Amino acid sequence: MNKGILNGIATYVLWGMFPIYWKWLHQVPALQIIGHRISWSFILLIVVILLSRQWQSFRSAALTPKTIGIYSIAAVLLSVNWLVYVWGVNAGFIVETSLGYFINPLFSVLLGVVFLRERLRPAQWIPIVLAALGVIYLTITYGRPPWIALSLAFTFGLYGLVKKLAPLGSLYGLALETGIVFPIALIYLAFAGFTGTGSFLREGIRTDLLLIATGAVTSIPLLLFASAARQIPLTMIGILQYIAPTLQFLIGVFLYHETFDQTRLIGFGLVWLALIIFWLENYFANRRVPVEPIPEMGEG
Repeated sequence: MNKGILNGIATYVLWGMFPIYWKWLHQVPALQIIGHRISWSFILLIVVILLSRQWQSFRSAALTPKTIGIYSIAAVLLSVNWLVYVWGVNAGFIVETSLGYFINPLFSVLLGVVFLRERLRPAQWIPIVLAALGVIYLTITYGRPPWIALSLAFTFGLYGLVKKLAPLGSLYGLALETGIVFPIALIYLAFAGFTGTGSFLREGIRTDLLLIATGAVTSIPLLLFASAARQIPLTMIGILQYIAPTLQFLIGVFLYHETFDQTRLIGFGLVWLALIIFWLENYFANRRVPVEPIPEMGEG
């Protein structure tokens, strides 16, 4: 097994285990967790850039009005995605968050059609329709749209679209994204600290260390993914990406005993069937067409 595949597996396993990490911080409000995640990620990434003597290169590539504008949009989408995900996990909706990342690849395809004028083969519309039926069925049985899943798919899908048009690699890109929202996060955390509502330095050393470590927890999988994306083809990434939501789903059902009854099984089943058809159609299509290398991407 080559290094690229190992890095890809490690990336998606780490992302799949995220619910356990955020559950360890269940006593901390989700907005504060995101504030720390942004802040410590930015600090860590800047340290990496400085230690690798890339500061001048980063400045010249990142600090232009056009680049900052693109990454400001990405920063907002990523922050909202993180907030919804962490809140959903700690509110007991891990299964629904996993649905969002199962839907995301199909939603990303639809965004490509709408915004990039990409054309779908006729068979590719089948999984999109099936996934839509699954969401409609879950909406009817829930009595509400699965808004957590839809929010995650929507924000991460749009984030991926922005990143597709963005000029920077994942290290510089994430550093700029977190840097853009870093002042807001820092002001919010300082306000929470001064008003006595902040958890940092008040909930014990374990909580403090977990909050500080959110920088590494966020950055390491992204850097592993960047390495994997350069070394393995798109079809392999397409297979590996389902490791994360599958692990999240299993953690929600078997570790935290979230409800997964027959009605949810039918809705999820439609989405899973859609993904199987989507993957098989792509697999057979790619056997006929040479696979091009894929650009670096980032996670939400």
